[in-house]
Amino acid sequence: MPWSQTSPMDQKTQFIADYLREVLSISELCDLYSISRKTAYKWIDRYLRQGPAGLEDRSRRPHTSANHTPPEIEQALLEVRRRHPSWGAKKLLTLVQKRQPRWELPHRSTVCEILSRNGMVPKKPRRRHIGHPGKPTTPIAAPNEVWSADFKGQFRMGNGQYCFPLTVTDNCSRYLLGCQGLSSTAVDTAKPVFTRLFREFGLPRRIRTDNGVPFATTTLARLSRLSAWWVRLGVLPEFIEPGKPQQNGRHERMHRTLKAETTRPPAYSLAAQQRKFNAFIDEFNNVRPHEALDQDTPVSRYEPSAREMPSKIKPFVYPDRFEVRYVSANGGIRWNHDWVNVSTVCMGEYVGLEEIDTGIWTVYFGPLKLGRFDERCMRIEDHYGLFKRHNV
Repeated sequence: MPWSQTSPMDQKTQFIADYLREVLSISELCDLYSISRKTAYKWIDRYLRQGPAGLEDRSRRPHTSANHTPPEIEQALLEVRRRHPSWGAKKLLTLVQKRQPRWELPHRSTVCEILSRNGMVPKKPRRRHIGHPGKPTTPIAAPNEVWSADFKGQFRMGNGQYCFPLTVTDNCSRYLLGCQGLSSTAVDTAKPVFTRLFREFGLPRRIRTDNGVPFATTTLARLSRLSAWWVRLGVLPEFIEPGKPQQNGRHERMHRTLKAETTRPPAYSLAAQQRKFNAFIDEFNNVRPHEALDQDTPVSRYEPSAREMPSKIKPFVYPDRFEVRYVSANGGIRWNHDWVNVSTVCMGEYVGLEEIDTGIWTVYFGPLKLGRFDERCMRIEDHYGLFKRHNV
């Protein structure tokens, strides 16, 4: 048979029933129910005064509170807040104190609690949480399967200006595709470098980078304007985990040699520094033996990609089962006469939505999975942050 369960109310009722039978004394009842005599008399007294309702648990909230803010002070604070909705607790306290110098006003934190309790504190919009896919696991078996790109780190040249070296390597052959000294890390300066490399060496399958600008942002799938352009070309971005440069260790090891041979000392100007970079590229690829290549040179293992950069980027084509929506200039799409925010980096393009459950859709930007769209809340969750709901 199942275990019998009793609640505190059942035990109180049984205690009173045993008391009314007058078979056992108070002391014996206390021993039987494992309670004190004071507790026994309390429940007997309540039952005799109020009947069965007296056995219910009462609120333990105190009838009075020494720290309770008087109603007139609360009303004065709320009235000032209504007149000045943007004022904080300190300003409210200052003004009320000037009007009523004899009042003993509460602390600032208490005023904040009063405002919140009365609905006078606007709620901040929840930001969309952007997750991370984790450690890159793409196999590297042939040239142009995975390229790595990064900024080595800025340094000051002889003329006092900063140089930001953008480096790109092929992970399989260790071939240094490019090292371009730039004046900043902006997309507008980095994109021409990748355009030149794509035209010269073809398109890779993936490009592995860190999570910084201009490669990644805090939007869906961490796309930036640069990496969204890669996706349009058929190149998938691949991000290492934040704070773990060892996941791009081959590229970082090249940076160590690059820094030692080209920046100590640095050149006077950007043009002179670029000449040092070009000399290093030639020696690194064609002369310097590489330990991981059995002392071969990278040029002996590398060959350009068979995927040429197209002269015109074609629009994405989605399967027939997808719902296709245009991303407008505000970064949103139309859905049932409402706007749903996607990302401004996708504006001017079409996204595809595949229904995986009733009212649940997976959102794609070409071949890249952006996130999960829920019709009930009308927002798109990041694909890797679905269980951490800090959304817009």
